[in-house]
Amino acid sequence: MFDDDPFAPPAKKPMSLEAQLENASVGELEVRIERLKAEISACEQAIKAKQAQRAAADSVFGGRPS
Repeated sequence: MFDDDPFAPPAKKPMSLEAQLENASVGELEVRIERLKAEISACEQAIKAKQAQRAAADSVFGGRPS
């Protein structure tokens, strides 16, 4: 009743970002950049939505006390 499989391959350590960038091709890096840009855009949209929601709540209930 052991949890460890003696025949399982050893767990790989996660590769550092520097190593990932070093090993990636130009195409892979370009795809990565596009994914990151999309993620940044989604974060910016979420921030704007939260700010608008906060402004709407503040207009109804008043602003937060400082």
